[in-house]
Amino acid sequence: MLDLSDKRWLALYILCLGDLMTVLDTTIVNVALPSIKSSLGFSDVSLVWVINAYILTFSGFMLLGGRLGDIYGHRRVFLAGLAAFTLASFACGLSHTQTLLIVARAIQGLGGAVISAVALSLIMNLFQEDKDRAQAMGVFGFVAAGGGALGVFLGGFLTGTFDWHWVFLVNIPIGIIVFALCYYLLPHSAEEERPKHLDLGGAITITLSLMVFVYAIVNGNSNGWFSLRELFFFATAILLAAAFFYIEKHVEGPLVPMSIFRLGNITTVSIIGILWSAAMFAWFFLSALYMQLILGYTPLLVGLAFLPANLIMAVFSLGLSARIVMRFGNRSPIIVGMLAIAVGLLLFAVAPVHGELWIHVIPAMCILGLGAGLAFNPVFLSGTADIPQEESGLASGVLNTAFMMGGSLGLAILASLASYVGVRGGLLAGYHAAFFAGALFAVIAALMAGFRLARKVPA
Repeated sequence: MLDLSDKRWLALYILCLGDLMTVLDTTIVNVALPSIKSSLGFSDVSLVWVINAYILTFSGFMLLGGRLGDIYGHRRVFLAGLAAFTLASFACGLSHTQTLLIVARAIQGLGGAVISAVALSLIMNLFQEDKDRAQAMGVFGFVAAGGGALGVFLGGFLTGTFDWHWVFLVNIPIGIIVFALCYYLLPHSAEEERPKHLDLGGAITITLSLMVFVYAIVNGNSNGWFSLRELFFFATAILLAAAFFYIEKHVEGPLVPMSIFRLGNITTVSIIGILWSAAMFAWFFLSALYMQLILGYTPLLVGLAFLPANLIMAVFSLGLSARIVMRFGNRSPIIVGMLAIAVGLLLFAVAPVHGELWIHVIPAMCILGLGAGLAFNPVFLSGTADIPQEESGLASGVLNTAFMMGGSLGLAILASLASYVGVRGGLLAGYHAAFFAGALFAVIAALMAGFRLARKVPA
């Protein structure tokens, strides 16, 4: 059982609540997009920027946010990111023009990047013992893995019950409560009193490289993947990345010391994270589209269909996942969890045009929830193991960037595949092909875990 009298555990729940807001906002808007389109007069092309503006800045500023926490203090930077996110949510909720909403979403993504990168570092520093850390990561894992599915549910409920403004305004009271409690609960660190050197050149080049790369990915379908415009963006991203690596080799106090990729399993886990996110985005987005556009479900019913997966992940987060890790280590749960995700997506890949909720949707959702609940905790534990405390923010930023980049890349690939197949074989055939590709991503992640991760069991 978790010791609720220990101030660390209360701090954990508050940190997870803050991180939950950022995870929710990657998916909560999707169900509300039709209402936003009609309310603010978006076109089909411009509407995608309500989502892309958030993903773009979230991915681009993740590494920088983690490093700022290492340099200027995790507590201080977390509170600053939380304030920016909450204020941007308020602006989103009051938006009456397209420009205001898109700009506010971009600022939301920046604040969310800082929150997500630093929250994990704070948790790892609060819990030093293996058993406590495994339990804490189980709670954090539920928030990170289940937040996307919960976002679809809340988006459908808030949009159906009130209107689209509330998918943003709901963050305001949560943000204020989290800020006040974190200000009281989180300990001051010596780092906050000793500002260090910030590698501005590295920060600018890697942030621009990630943003341009994500921009190219999310606009590949509209621009044409091999058009001169698209190739220019990819080439620019590669040149900026090359400039970043050159700077990191020659600057004093680099933003990302290359030695971090030789620590623990961070390189392997980053690859697994990219594949994981690609598969999970197939679940969150494509299953919602299948239920709305093929089965004709209302937004609220779509949200309710995700509820079993959330409940299963909650069971894993509240102790079960930690006990599994303590018994079997990190590798086996990742393998089994990823394979379960693959099975769930394959069930959606064969779902018929007149599918039944309790036959073709709920079983797949339950299996996907089982896989996500089983795998997420050990994935992050594997990535953060053997990382020095002073580099924890950077390691967190690397892992979170991998997850967000995987989501962006996976969504672009799967949406492009669904569109390509759908033109020739129909909408359902396109979704089936994309679900199958998502299952393939999960299988590759399982193979990576099996061959590249050691079976490390905490003491």
